[in-house]
Amino acid sequence: MAYQTINPYTNQVVKEYPNATAEEIEVALAAANDLYHQWKREDLATRQAQLHEIATLMRQNRDELAKTMTQDMGKLLREAQGEVELCAMIADYFADHSAELLQPQTLETTATGHAQIKKHATGVLMMVEPWNFPYYQIMRVFAPNFMVGNPMLLKHAAITPGSALAFEQIVKQSSAPNASLTNLFLSYDQVSDVIADPRIQGVALTGSERGGRNVAREAGVNLKKNTMELGGTDAFIVLDDTDLEDVADIAWRTRLYNAGQVCTSSKRFIVADNLYDAFLERLRDKFAAVKPGDPMDPQTTLAPLNSKKAKEKLQQQVNAAIEHGATVYYGNEPIDLPGQFFQPTILTDIQPDNPAYHEEMFGPVAQVYRVESEQAAIDLANDSDLGLGGIVFSGDPKRGERVAAQIETGMVFVNNFMVSLPELPFGGVKNSGYCREMHELGLNAFVNEQLIVTADRPNMDNLAGGLVASDPES
Repeated sequence: MAYQTINPYTNQVVKEYPNATAEEIEVALAAANDLYHQWKREDLATRQAQLHEIATLMRQNRDELAKTMTQDMGKLLREAQGEVELCAMIADYFADHSAELLQPQTLETTATGHAQIKKHATGVLMMVEPWNFPYYQIMRVFAPNFMVGNPMLLKHAAITPGSALAFEQIVKQSSAPNASLTNLFLSYDQVSDVIADPRIQGVALTGSERGGRNVAREAGVNLKKNTMELGGTDAFIVLDDTDLEDVADIAWRTRLYNAGQVCTSSKRFIVADNLYDAFLERLRDKFAAVKPGDPMDPQTTLAPLNSKKAKEKLQQQVNAAIEHGATVYYGNEPIDLPGQFFQPTILTDIQPDNPAYHEEMFGPVAQVYRVESEQAAIDLANDSDLGLGGIVFSGDPKRGERVAAQIETGMVFVNNFMVSLPELPFGGVKNSGYCREMHELGLNAFVNEQLIVTADRPNMDNLAGGLVASDPES
């Protein structure tokens, strides 16, 4: 696996990076493991101040960090700047709230004594993160586990090595220990070796379903707890009582943000029959109004895809959809620019036997479906092996909430743009993964919830678990 930055706007190789050596991996593992044992002897106050410091450093270096990200994978500069701010928000949130959320929990019990659950770190974690949000994906795991006391090793995507190093450098610029987060440019075989190492106690992955299966297999063989945040074919449901004015300026953004390269972006627009034609026209007009160009230019509204490989794959998917009967309502024309641009495209008339019906298209391609009833919308939304997020629009918020509760995903937003904030749990069901990141659920993902029952003196009259003391005379 070659780690290199290829600017997707200029197509120029910016820099290449060698894979980590066996010695570098061992040094990183040893340092992280030593830090884990050191942190067990410290309280959270020191790490709280350090995490706030990391948030401050991210804000102070916002523009430089954003430019690195844009150069790595082509994100619009203003979107990259927003991602840096979100990372700072996540760091501040867990610095502020972790001490309270990690407090021991008292249990009511019939056992003799005082029962409580104490929360402890488990050890060094392996992070495997994707390219589409190069800093945010790291921070979602880093901030809570830094506060818990789990040092981390990072294997980032091969096309975003500059971002991986930039994040690591921010941690090193702070007063946090260097071993809090160590970036390693690992091959696939090296990832397996690191997961198998006994010093690694957990694995967190965000990425593709294929990548998740491979990493989860390695974690399972080695009995390592793991969290999986995988892809999505998120539905955007427009019920028949929706005011299209409320939808018009949101629908296109949910598909084109980050050039459509978002696990939780709306990919399947499921629209009530009475609003279908008008919705299509408005979505087309919004798609046609975007301006492709240099992602560093504030006037640009459509960024290139992250790589030539990504563009070719998306084009193959669109071609296959058309071959199987899909109609191109808008788009699918070349853009006369050197970068890896893909014209926003709208596909209709997609039937269940079309491969596009089941695939995640990671780019600016919208599938639009017509439905005749509320139940048909729910059934279509749930007819997917993936279950990450979704959006429901209705003129009646209570109706929208009732429909949302029937969608088989980990997250649904009603009459709202999907947002990611540290206080909201993030994750999916089905083949979109398991466990959650952020929120209290994410904070506890790699925590040893240790039961401690303390009695003032031994009491043989109340034996926990129904055990009966054996009579040596019998």
